[in-house]
Amino acid sequence: MTAKGSTGMEVLLSTLENTKDLQTTLNILSILVELVSAGGGRRASFLVAKGGSQILLQLLVNASKESPLNEELMVQIHSVLAKIGPKDKKFGVKARINGTLNITLNLVKQNLQNHRLVLPCLQLLRVYSANSVNSVSLGKNGVVELMFKIVGPFSKKNSGLMKVALDTLAALLKSKTNARRAVDRGYVQVLLTIYVDWHRHDNRHRHMLIRKGILQSLKSVTNIKLGRKAFIDANGMKILYNTSQECLAVRTLDPLVNTSSLIMRKCFPKNRLPLPTIKSSFHFQLPVIPVTGPVAQLYSLPPEVDDVVDESDDNDDTDLEAENETENEDDLDHHFKNDDIETDINKLKPQQEPGRTIEELKMYEHLFPELVDDFQDYDLISKEPKPLVFEGKVRGPIVVPTAGEESSGNSGSLRKGVVMKANVSPKGDKDDKKLTFMDMAKEDIKDNGRTLQQQQLGDQHRTTSSIHGLNNDIVKALDRITLQNIPSKTASGLTAGMKKDYSLPLTVVSCTKACPHVSTCGNVLFEGKAVQLGKLCCAGVETEDDEDTESTSSVEQASIDVSDGPTLHDSDLYIEIVKNTKSIPEYSEVAYPDYFGHIPPPFKEPILERPYGVQRTKIAQDIERLIYQSDIIDRVVYDLDNPNYTIPEEADILKFNSKFESGNLRKVIQIRKNEYDLILNSDINSNHYHQWFYFEVSGMRPGVAYRFNIINCEKSNSQFNYGMQPLMYSVQEALNARPWWTRVGTDICYYKNHFSRSSVAAGGQKGKSYYTITFTVSFPHKDDVCYFAYHYPYTYSTLQMHLQKLESAHNPQQIYFRKDVLCETLSGNSCPLVTITAMPESNYYEHICQFRNRPYVFLSARVHPGETNASWVMKGTLEYLMSNNPTAQSLRECYIFKIVPMLNPDGVINGNHRCSLSGEDLNRQWQSPNPDLHPTIYHAKGLLQYLAAVKRLPLVYCDYHGHSRKKNVFMYGCSIKETVWHTNDNATSCDIVEDVGYRTLPKILSQIAPAFCMSSCSFVVEKSKESTARVVVWREIGVQRSYTMESTLCGCDQGKYKGLQIGTRELEEMGAKFCTGLLRLKRLTSPLENNMPSSMLDFENELIGSSCKVTSPTTYVLDEDEPRFLEEVDYSAESNDELDTDLAENTGDYEPSAQEEVLSDSESSRTYLP
Repeated sequence: MTAKGSTGMEVLLSTLENTKDLQTTLNILSILVELVSAGGGRRASFLVAKGGSQILLQLLVNASKESPLNEELMVQIHSVLAKIGPKDKKFGVKARINGTLNITLNLVKQNLQNHRLVLPCLQLLRVYSANSVNSVSLGKNGVVELMFKIVGPFSKKNSGLMKVALDTLAALLKSKTNARRAVDRGYVQVLLTIYVDWHRHDNRHRHMLIRKGILQSLKSVTNIKLGRKAFIDANGMKILYNTSQECLAVRTLDPLVNTSSLIMRKCFPKNRLPLPTIKSSFHFQLPVIPVTGPVAQLYSLPPEVDDVVDESDDNDDTDLEAENETENEDDLDHHFKNDDIETDINKLKPQQEPGRTIEELKMYEHLFPELVDDFQDYDLISKEPKPLVFEGKVRGPIVVPTAGEESSGNSGSLRKGVVMKANVSPKGDKDDKKLTFMDMAKEDIKDNGRTLQQQQLGDQHRTTSSIHGLNNDIVKALDRITLQNIPSKTASGLTAGMKKDYSLPLTVVSCTKACPHVSTCGNVLFEGKAVQLGKLCCAGVETEDDEDTESTSSVEQASIDVSDGPTLHDSDLYIEIVKNTKSIPEYSEVAYPDYFGHIPPPFKEPILERPYGVQRTKIAQDIERLIYQSDIIDRVVYDLDNPNYTIPEEADILKFNSKFESGNLRKVIQIRKNEYDLILNSDINSNHYHQWFYFEVSGMRPGVAYRFNIINCEKSNSQFNYGMQPLMYSVQEALNARPWWTRVGTDICYYKNHFSRSSVAAGGQKGKSYYTITFTVSFPHKDDVCYFAYHYPYTYSTLQMHLQKLESAHNPQQIYFRKDVLCETLSGNSCPLVTITAMPESNYYEHICQFRNRPYVFLSARVHPGETNASWVMKGTLEYLMSNNPTAQSLRECYIFKIVPMLNPDGVINGNHRCSLSGEDLNRQWQSPNPDLHPTIYHAKGLLQYLAAVKRLPLVYCDYHGHSRKKNVFMYGCSIKETVWHTNDNATSCDIVEDVGYRTLPKILSQIAPAFCMSSCSFVVEKSKESTARVVVWREIGVQRSYTMESTLCGCDQGKYKGLQIGTRELEEMGAKFCTGLLRLKRLTSPLENNMPSSMLDFENELIGSSCKVTSPTTYVLDEDEPRFLEEVDYSAESNDELDTDLAENTGDYEPSAQEEVLSDSESSRTYLP
């Protein structure tokens, strides 16, 4: 019967298969039931492995042929099968082939009153139904109708049977065919009625599992569009809303609340975004239209197409198709496999490609004078042009916050004077040169200002001293004065368009060194490009109340208090620079935080702890919009698409503005008295990438909780669910000597909403929804002006100001500093290129040789405008490199730094999140950049190609970025060995010999920079990243140490800053530590010190520990710049997403059962990051 040495289980199965004795069969079945009940899954799996499923199914077929049927035998067989079936991947197919489906179904039909027999039969039907083909087959034979004979209103009897029947029904209704059958027979209404009955009668909550089972069945049936419609028609939204609100008081009923919430969100009718088009509000005509890609599609879209929503909001477009009855679903491989990892060894091997000929690359020679300078004449150092030469097209009237406005005559002479001065004595001293624009402009404006102010006020002293009413009617008193620009003879160089009448809201301001003061004057004539500060940028308010002693809160006082703040900030210089910054909307305002500057606050800002149940509370409030529609105000209060729109003057409505550099806010709709829906603008020449926001709010009342919902986010995930807060800058606080951005907001969460995304915007994917960031803020001051931002803003004009301050402050005898223009952007802004190294000790041959032979380090940043943290890290790097620190001097003596601090100036200026004006992600253009569409990338790559051509390959290339889904700072590099290792082809990876020096710098940084985390680093090359800077510079240029350095937007979960949100102080520190790391790298890689510590390069163990790091390929919209790392928990918006496709493309037909038990805002310990 059995072989010698067989296990007891094998003996039992063999006996069961061969015995004809009924009692023996019953005894063995009884033993098996006991074994699998007590032994859990392990014994059941063992039974399956030994062929138990087939033996038992055959036994069931044989027993069914007996007449009369032996009830005890049937109970036992079904009991064992129900327990081992889930452990057998092929069980559904085996049952169908053996013909046991109808045997079990008929048993139930014929024995409905025999609960002892029906119970195990139902359990087995549930196991059968896990296979969709079986589920459809059972449905055709009336199983759905049969289940509804068993489930029914509240009853204390047979609750066990009811529970199993509901579980079986929920499994059966996952089949769309069965779900349609249930809808056609009106069972959605029946389920709702039964649910309400159990809800009312189960006062002691003893039957929660039955109530949950009814909800699971509703959840299954509403997966189809017909089911959702039936649910709405049966008033399901109101029923589940009311029952779930009644359950909130009892914590143990959370599963019911959470499942109800999921069903309601799924059935919430999809709305269109209230926009005329999802394309950006701003239009920029491209010089060349790409042949393929999203931008080409955008331009080829017929004008009559509504790109906001699809013709049908059907988010299950397979509803009407036949069920895909494929057998191979049983063969699904659930093992995760990443197809994005590059596996072609030939592609992985760096192959230096010249790309352009030596002749072509000669155009970059002038950007490398350090390679030819002999330093015989030190005056050569000061030959570089200063950025403040007043040139280029003057856009529109801007009010300058200086002592007055130049008249048209002065404007012309000022321009001529600048040009003359700029051309005088090119070999002149640096200090002479410095006089060019700033000093002349100041003198002109000073004289002008005196005349104007005497005309307007008669008493300048009174203006500068009257700074009252700060906390009362400050905004009222500061309402912008509308000026009529009376045309006069335009100065040379001004465009003819300037002759139009401008009725812009403009504030005329007077200036002290620190901050301007408003004068309550009437009309002023002016010409030229002027800049207007946003509301309340000036504290000087003319009031009647002269004897008020509160005048000490003057701007001078504020500026004195913060004078030890940002050394690189100069408000006057900022205004001058803004005048030459060219934006597509032709901005004429300056945001107050950019004008006044930011200093890091003197306190720590911990990562916010998420309150229990916050997401479902927000979702319930959203559902109330549908149920209680009469409570919704639905009033537009800000609209970029409608330039004629007038802001309501009512006192209790907030006022919004985003018309300034880097601003992004498209539309605001008031929903309830203190709740507003905000819509962000797409990147120019694009129809998506909504994440970066920066806007102004005024008209608030203190102590009132205002809720803001940004409703058109696209990423399926955000650190806003993990303790990140948005940033706020209060003008009142700044005037009280606290000029800093602070993390604010409570009840913050990020979740999928009911606004549908068209397939046009989702890269062809249908049925996608947008996501909401919601946060609640109480303002501390009345009539303040506050600014909100996604992260610490850092504008293009700020960069130009910082570079100019660094240049003017450095010691030319010690530091070699050059600021060149790499190229012009599409809209005519210059892209700065900075060179920093140490001056040679003398002009002797040896010192010049040492100078010229220093290795290059090439740095770049801000290719993605929304990743402002990259600019703050770059600021830290630049300041450190220009400092008097002895270590910085050593570093300058070691390397020549070539730095492109902002690769995407146009995107930054115009408030884009990811793209340039070409509507493309510039960090996907490095393989073949177009000089007309991607000039900054084309020429940055050209610089690197030039260095490769003259055999001066950089030792390090690093591109600074920000990461929206991870904490800490970390690096991505490139390694053939590690990439192959991740493909699990260990044999191949063992054969590869590779210099592991690429790991040295990240390893050093992990030891010296508190925010840096080595375990988050990855050195895998992915196919989807083959056109990023990091991969192209490694593969084509041949730089082994080619990195992307990613800084968190949220905070740290390790090291010194664990539990804290990141601020500009930490980001700048990271930039400085990067420099220190380069110095250590130099010492480790220098020929004299070649004994590199083995620990630095011992990476095999780390490699094994980081095997989970690379995830699935990124998709059209939801792409991170580099590989995304899944968090430990699901915090997507909705569990019925069946795992977002972009996060788990290869996970097969996976039923996220555990995930569905808990709302994704996870009201349990699962919520928080480990």
